[in-house]
Amino acid sequence: MARKRPRLFKPKKPSLLQRARSDFLTGLVIVAPVTLTIWVIWTMVNFIDARVVPLVPDVYNPATYLGKNIAGFGVIIFLLFTTLVGALTKGIAGRQLIRWGEGLFDRTPVVRSIYTAVKQIIETILQQSGSSFQQACLVEYPRRGLWAVAFISTSTSGELPGKLGRADMVSVFLPTTPNPTSGFLLFVPRGDVIILDMSVEEAAKLVISAGLVSPPAEAEIAAGKRPAPQQSAAGRRRTPAP
Repeated sequence: MARKRPRLFKPKKPSLLQRARSDFLTGLVIVAPVTLTIWVIWTMVNFIDARVVPLVPDVYNPATYLGKNIAGFGVIIFLLFTTLVGALTKGIAGRQLIRWGEGLFDRTPVVRSIYTAVKQIIETILQQSGSSFQQACLVEYPRRGLWAVAFISTSTSGELPGKLGRADMVSVFLPTTPNPTSGFLLFVPRGDVIILDMSVEEAAKLVISAGLVSPPAEAEIAAGKRPAPQQSAAGRRRTPAP
């Protein structure tokens, strides 16, 4: 009696609708970020142009001779004006003018609070932009046994370490998901922080995607299980200093 050969399982080919859906989702991953980036930049350019261009005299406005507005002309004027103000304030007369203006703001109750807060935030960002958020880490939050991705900003200084009785502490920013622009400022002992090998950029993607986009571990890359992520020079993985 002849023995029947087992039937080989042939995978079912996806239908035309399934292939179209897959192609659409693949294209959406590429098109959506590019479109949103262009939209944000274009919105910012139009926002600045709408407020700066009307202040430019007609004789210096190219629209007077071309018959139409030039996109980005207000941005260029804003950059040149800001650079000029920065150069003038480096002199003695400029510093005196700044002191007079700040003194005027200090005597205005509501304006004083807004101006001081905005100035401190901008100065902190500009002065510490080279060292802020250089490492991603894990901290136990909101309780022991639960871990959250956070970013180390700097070593804690001032009166806080003395009040807490701990000398070696770090200031940690704990972002929220999926909006990493909001979060919590935590002061954590350095020994309670686990430094991650992933870059700040990769950790931010992990937070924004709610854990769906997870960067590969070094062991997975070495074993060839997952490809190494493509990163810019600023986003390459950093080895934490001992």
